[in-house]
Amino acid sequence: MAGLIALPAAAATVNEPPYEAKLIRLAEILGSLHYLRNLCGEPGNEWRDRMNAIIAAEKPEKPRRARIISSFNRGYRAFSEVYSSCTDSSVAAIDRYMKEGEGLSNEIAARYGN
Repeated sequence: MAGLIALPAAAATVNEPPYEAKLIRLAEILGSLHYLRNLCGEPGNEWRDRMNAIIAAEKPEKPRRARIISSFNRGYRAFSEVYSSCTDSSVAAIDRYMKEGEGLSNEIAARYGN
């Protein structure tokens, strides 16, 4: 009986690429940067546009698409609930997230890119 219960969960991950966890984290970082960069005087949709470009390139099925978008939104909300103005701490977070996001992007492209 336990094996039958585990099958749907295992089936849900069969179609995910090996870089899924990294992509989900990257989506969260992009959401965070979208909020923080706008907060700190760089208005625009650059980070949302980058997320949309990733989604367009991945062509995920609906459940996976929803997870990616949810991660982006989670990153956005995490900082919008804490910062209402640009501070030294939010600028430091931008720097950390820019580095982490660049690292993830490079790793995904190098290991799994065409």
